[in-house]
Amino acid sequence: MRSPWYFGWNIVIAASFLTLLSSGLRMSMGVFFLPIANDLNFSRSVLSGIIAIGMLFSGIAMPISGYLVGKYGTRFVLILGSIIIIISTVWSANSTDYWNFFLSFGVALSFGTSFVGSVSFTPIVARWFIKRRGLALFILSTGSMAGIAVMLPVFAFFIPIYGWQTTLISFAVIFMIIALPIALFIMKDNQSEIEVYSIEPVINQKIEPSIKLIDVLKTRPFWQLSFGLFTCGFSMNLLGTHGVPMLIDHGFDPITSSNGIGLIGLVAIFSTLVLGYLSDIVQRKNILMMVYLIRGLGFITLVLASTKWQLFTIAAAGGLVWAGALSMSSAITADIYGVKIVGLLSGLTYLGHQIGAMMGSWLGGWAYDHLHTHLVAFGTASILLLLAAFSAYRLPKR
Repeated sequence: MRSPWYFGWNIVIAASFLTLLSSGLRMSMGVFFLPIANDLNFSRSVLSGIIAIGMLFSGIAMPISGYLVGKYGTRFVLILGSIIIIISTVWSANSTDYWNFFLSFGVALSFGTSFVGSVSFTPIVARWFIKRRGLALFILSTGSMAGIAVMLPVFAFFIPIYGWQTTLISFAVIFMIIALPIALFIMKDNQSEIEVYSIEPVINQKIEPSIKLIDVLKTRPFWQLSFGLFTCGFSMNLLGTHGVPMLIDHGFDPITSSNGIGLIGLVAIFSTLVLGYLSDIVQRKNILMMVYLIRGLGFITLVLASTKWQLFTIAAAGGLVWAGALSMSSAITADIYGVKIVGLLSGLTYLGHQIGAMMGSWLGGWAYDHLHTHLVAFGTASILLLLAAFSAYRLPKR
């Protein structure tokens, strides 16, 4: 007898939870930043450089992850990524010098978190769902948003009590207990299982004319979208790496600082679904423009915030648009160039996102070490975001 509960939702829930853990670890670097820098005697620019290079390796790992998923299946990539996360996290916690921390945290952990992320889970979710595929993918995307909302305050609570090393090792143990059973018992790539649980036939899709990559690279919208995602990566990872240290430097206590940044992710959990709904009603380019515009204003006001109510108000407003850029850019890419090539184009634009992430993480540390202010890095992010808003406004209508 067929169960009324569709098994595909088990995959969505499990994938979202694992994305919460992996992205939460990476995006919570802000609360680890000062303890690690102080214990290992790293300057902010040195530690920022390690994190920045890690962002680049994360971008490189994503197409590799996609290739391995296609060749060996999601379960294989999830197990491989989980093992890498566990080993690299314990290795990072036991590092006492630059090269060990660079290789463990900057390189290995970047590959692990990319393998256990939305790029790896999107194909299996898309295969299990037909009618509700869009909803399932949007729910999957909330995992990364929930990561910063949930994990950042948790890490902020435990680090002052047990230290960053013990906190990392504890995370590795918990991740192992959760991830490996999910990989073995829930992640099912088998085509026959998919056919058993499917509730409706695949809908015939309109045949689209093929377009070559070289032709796409000659068009303005591709570079407009790429610039926007470069700016998105720059700003998101500047905030993820230096947001908490910046607020602490400006007089907020560590818990308030962590809760303020975490509030962005909490609000984004719900706003992601709202933006997805709105994207089918109004022009997507206008939503993308508003995302960048509000972010741009938010960055400059955040660095100037001096009271708790200012901090939490700005964080809540930022959370409304925190998750819109990537999904909206992918949708616009499909609208303009078609779905046949959207995977390749999204991968290329996301590489630009990670290059921006690398530069944002590095500039935040370098500017503070040499100029003794956070205004330069956060002001640069604000200007780039405002330019991205104008660029999005100039995109063609769908």
